[in-house]
Amino acid sequence: MKPLGSKFTPHFSLSLLHTHTHTCSKLVFVFVFDWQVEPNATIGEIKSMFHKSHPQWYPARQSIRLDPKGKSLKDEDVLQHLPVGTTATFYFRDLGAQISWVTVFLTEYAGPLLIYLMFYFRVPFIYAPKYDFTTSKHWVVHLACMCHSFHYVKRLLETLFVHRFSHGTMPLRNIFKNCTYYWGFAAWMAYYINHPLYTPPTYGEQQIRLALTVFLFCQIGNFSIHIALRNLRPPGSKTRKIPYPTKNPFTWIFLLVSCPNYTYELGSWLGFTLMTQCLPVAAFTLVGFIQMTVWAKGKHRSYLKEFRDYPTLRSPILPFIL
Repeated sequence: MKPLGSKFTPHFSLSLLHTHTHTCSKLVFVFVFDWQVEPNATIGEIKSMFHKSHPQWYPARQSIRLDPKGKSLKDEDVLQHLPVGTTATFYFRDLGAQISWVTVFLTEYAGPLLIYLMFYFRVPFIYAPKYDFTTSKHWVVHLACMCHSFHYVKRLLETLFVHRFSHGTMPLRNIFKNCTYYWGFAAWMAYYINHPLYTPPTYGEQQIRLALTVFLFCQIGNFSIHIALRNLRPPGSKTRKIPYPTKNPFTWIFLLVSCPNYTYELGSWLGFTLMTQCLPVAAFTLVGFIQMTVWAKGKHRSYLKEFRDYPTLRSPILPFIL
């Protein structure tokens, strides 16, 4: 799509935006398009045109809106389908530096894997010098390391080969927030699980075996859901469909919940908590459950809004409960 007529001339105006937690000033630029474009031009194409004039604002960094406080328009929105006149006025907002989802996920998942192994091998400066590079006498400690490593290796591989992201980027600041969360909790739980004075679970081998069964079952279930969701979206597409159970029994939970990937993720960490009987693991599980519940409720509402025939029996994350 190419502009027709006169050259694009930006007109700038200054607006003051307020957040819920504090007040800050941000520039909001109003762009009046002085050229004519084809009626079937998309927002994505308009972003590309603006990027040519202002290279510092690449498309992923741009938010184009019809109203300063409105929602960002989607890249696939078509100009002629928007409530604008022959002279289109849009509001532009700089989203700040962006980073790819893949990069963020790889970074936040690789950290816990390496951090946990540092505590497991008891590298110097973590515990007393006499424990440097020693190993625990409790077999559950070694099992926990294998389970924790398996979980994050799985996440890394899924990021590379399974997940298809509807959004290519996120704000750069998110990588610091996410890494603080994952890396910090990994260090906290690893310190106590691999501590020389660690005490095994109260009910011994029976408790550990039950926990391992729960953990592995939920890991397989989580992977199965990710594969099912991947198959719903063709490569390069942003098309959304209602997920339904497949022949894989682990996907049958779709009959009852909208986000079974979170359900299985919660089950995995409950199993790991039971296996290690460690307070930091329980805290991580609780915080993760709260966050996943927020995500699941949001996605559930989105499904109900987008699909009129969406199954009403489903709950966001826990069948019949939540």
